[in-house]
Amino acid sequence: MKHVKISAFDCPDAWYKTLGAIWNEGDIFEVCYGSEYAKTKKLNLSIEVAKPETRPLVDDKAPCDMKYVQWYALKYLWSGIIEDETYTYGSRLRKPIDQIEAAIKRYLEEPADRQITFAVRLPEDIMKRVNGRKHEPPCLSLIDTEILEEKLHLTCYFRSWDAYAGLPANVAGIQLFNEAFVSEINRQGNLNLKSGKLIFHSKNCHIYKRQFKLVEDMLNPKNHGRRKMLRAENRLKESRM
Repeated sequence: MKHVKISAFDCPDAWYKTLGAIWNEGDIFEVCYGSEYAKTKKLNLSIEVAKPETRPLVDDKAPCDMKYVQWYALKYLWSGIIEDETYTYGSRLRKPIDQIEAAIKRYLEEPADRQITFAVRLPEDIMKRVNGRKHEPPCLSLIDTEILEEKLHLTCYFRSWDAYAGLPANVAGIQLFNEAFVSEINRQGNLNLKSGKLIFHSKNCHIYKRQFKLVEDMLNPKNHGRRKMLRAENRLKESRM
C-alpha cells in the first residue's frame, strides 16, 4: 500500500495534485464490495491545504459547481436535513448529541482544548446490514479540530474517497463548514478567529476506471500548464490582499 503526502495551496490545487498523484503512482485495486464494483487506481493519501479559503473554492473543470457545494455544506454537513436520506454527515453531527453546538460552547469555555473531535462514524457501521437493510458506512469518518494562532484548523479522515467526483465538493464544502463554525464561535464569543488549514487523510483515495479518460485529459501537460498559470495568478492576488 503506497502512502503519498500532498501539499496544496488551495482547494482546486488539492484536487489536481491528488488526481496527478493517483494517476502516476496509484495501486490498481479491484473494488468487489460496496456501492460500486469496479477497477480503480488508489492511494493511501494525506493532503495539506494551506490556504483553503482562497476563492474560487472549485475549479471550473470540476464535476460540481458552487451552487452544489453550498447545498452540500448547508444540507449535508451543517444541518443534515434531507428528506429520504437514511443519514447525512450533518444528521450524525446533530443527533443524538448536537456535536457542533457542544463544540462551540466548549471552545468558548476553553479555546486551547485539543480534544474536540466530531465523530461521524458509529460502532454499528461495521455491520453489513443494519435494521435488515444493506448498510453503507459513511466515507467521512471524523473531523478533528484545533485552534492555533487564532485560526481553527480541521483534520478529516475519509475511509474511502472518490478523488474525481467527490473530492472537489467535499473539500470545498468542508471549508464552508469551517467558515460557518468559526463564524458561530466569533458571534457567540465576540472573538475574531479565522478558518485555518485543512488536512485530509484517506486510506483509499481512488479514481474509477470509468473516469480514467477524463483524468488523463485533464492532466494533459498542455491543459495542466494553463491551469497552473491561472492558479499562480490567484496566489498573487491572494498575497496582495
